[in-house]
Amino acid sequence: MPNPPEMTSLSLVLWIAAGILLQVVLWLGIGFWQHWGEYQALRAGLRPGDGAAALSPATLQPAASEPAAVAAWSGFRAFRVDRKEMEDGAQSIASFYLVPEDKAPLPAFLPGQFLTFRLDVSTPDGTTAQVVRCYSLSDAPHPQYYRVSIKRVPAPAGSSVPPGRSSNHFHDHVQVGSTLQVRAPGGHFYLDRSDAPVVLVGGGIGITPVLSMLNWCLAEQPGREVWLYYGVRNSSEVIHAAHLAALAAAHPNFRLRLCFSNPLPGDQPGKDFHHHGRVDVALFRAELLLRPYHFYICGPNPLMESIVAGLQAWGVPDGRIHYEAFGPASIKPASGAAAPEPGVAERSDIVVTFAKSGKQLPWKPGVASLLDLAEAHGVRVDSGCRAGSCGSCQTAIRSGEVAYGHPPDFDPEPGSCLLCTCTPKTSVTLEA
Repeated sequence: MPNPPEMTSLSLVLWIAAGILLQVVLWLGIGFWQHWGEYQALRAGLRPGDGAAALSPATLQPAASEPAAVAAWSGFRAFRVDRKEMEDGAQSIASFYLVPEDKAPLPAFLPGQFLTFRLDVSTPDGTTAQVVRCYSLSDAPHPQYYRVSIKRVPAPAGSSVPPGRSSNHFHDHVQVGSTLQVRAPGGHFYLDRSDAPVVLVGGGIGITPVLSMLNWCLAEQPGREVWLYYGVRNSSEVIHAAHLAALAAAHPNFRLRLCFSNPLPGDQPGKDFHHHGRVDVALFRAELLLRPYHFYICGPNPLMESIVAGLQAWGVPDGRIHYEAFGPASIKPASGAAAPEPGVAERSDIVVTFAKSGKQLPWKPGVASLLDLAEAHGVRVDSGCRAGSCGSCQTAIRSGEVAYGHPPDFDPEPGSCLLCTCTPKTSVTLEA
């Protein structure tokens, strides 16, 4: 029979061990819960320790400028052009500073988002046509105004394609004092609030949302590591050159890289630009350390296609590659992005019914979107951006399902879809 004192000693040791184990488990559990909370906060776009109220885009505005969040408005709101400034040497990019006519407070926005405009544009026959277009906000949130910077789009040389209707309307007809109809800021392309190092890439006029991100980040997160690669042909196309240089001089964590593909004779390396050539992943690999950078890219389609593919080949996870596509077919979705199920677009047994128009049409493989199908058969559908951003083509779905080639920036109402960016997943009946 065991000796009682020995049994007592063994029990004491076991109790002590159990107590230590329990403390370790509790410590690990508390630590895990804290880290899990921080992870969820980062996913939601918060900094660790922010409260639930920080989910509002208005919290991106400097605390001193607004005591409480301002709700976004619905529909279109009248804005007056307070200032109009030319931004580049070529006089092709103008910034418009917009203030609300009702003088009510402005909601803040997430840096990188856009405004949607409803314009009455003159036509060659002397009438006007209503056009809906989206333009990126080009500055950090400000309590008194919004700013958009718009490049005039000329007619292509030697082509019968007309010049850009909305951009030329802004440049030629929108002046200080003009009234514009504007929808509240929106879009899913915006900078997160984590402290992860970030690489911003702007090609041409694609600098506008990137500039908004940069201005906000350096004002609100001055310790965050930020790189900006800005690609243009030469110094005549750079906007806010002095502003960018001042930011680079004032913030040691910000590295500016102006990349000129075709410098002017007077453009000096090291003074007017930093790299002779286009922005590409080879340049990133030569300058960036192997750190968990997040890449935000906006520019012409060839630039985005090459950089996104190059980053993926370099091994950058899809979750760290963010880009703004100008159209539904402008760039192939990353492997983690939403895409139509394989074979859906190629099926020939799908029938699309436009209920109000009384038309029943077979879906044809190769058609880009339901909007293209509708227009090809005389079904009238309002449309604007044709990129899933403005919401003009939102249409109710009576039955059936659709699939998106890429997630639209505009969030359609439940039971409806954006015809410009989706294709039928099954036979579908639409309210059009």
